[in-house]
Amino acid sequence: MVKLDHVAVALGGRRIVEDISADLAGGVTGLIGPNGAGKSTLVRAIAGLVPSEGAILIDGTRIGSMPLRDRAKRIAYLPQGQAVHWPLTVERLVALGRLPHLAPFARPGAAESAAIEAALERTELLDLRDRPIDQLSGGERARVLLARALAVGAPLLLADEPLAALDPSHQIDVMRLLRAEADRGATVIAVLHDLTLAARWCDRLLLIDRGRLVADGSPRDVLSAERIGAVYGVSAFIGEAGGEPLVVPLAHR
Repeated sequence: MVKLDHVAVALGGRRIVEDISADLAGGVTGLIGPNGAGKSTLVRAIAGLVPSEGAILIDGTRIGSMPLRDRAKRIAYLPQGQAVHWPLTVERLVALGRLPHLAPFARPGAAESAAIEAALERTELLDLRDRPIDQLSGGERARVLLARALAVGAPLLLADEPLAALDPSHQIDVMRLLRAEADRGATVIAVLHDLTLAARWCDRLLLIDRGRLVADGSPRDVLSAERIGAVYGVSAFIGEAGGEPLVVPLAHR
């Protein structure tokens, strides 16, 4: 259960997020909105990485009062970008996701090995497990970082633009993985730009514009042509293809 109670974030003297409230429990929630709307900042605030006003509670506990080790066990965070500063192998990088579960200087046990193996398998990285991360393509690297987040086994998964640098096939694979995490009982919050994939895979959408929440509900309720025009400044076709929702931006209004 994630409770946002009048959350606001100011960075560098500028208000980035303003007065956002929502209760999120289970399922896949997509954060959508134009570039610079405050989506990534809100995710970082939920993770406790930037100071915020109002209240952010995880299962009733304020994020700021939660011990760091508990926070690391309960929140898996997939940041935007693919920066990795050490030439670790894929398996060793994914294994970093298990560090919150280990006592200082303790050796990984069976639970860690099983979690790492499962994360590699689910992200189709078993054949790359011994490859150094700096020898992978951008799409492969993105999947490795997702695998590290999945290896945590946290009840809350925060993913900031997890589809960036991925081809359409792997975009669908990632959305399936996020859906599977939610089906296992996790709460998944993902920053997304592809409105069709957001409509297809998310249970709920929060539409943010200029730091404020302008719509909250099911994809069908949030993604109207009028609202897309008002927020994104484009006309859009909204329909179905093969029984799945389809949202196609057409032109500037």
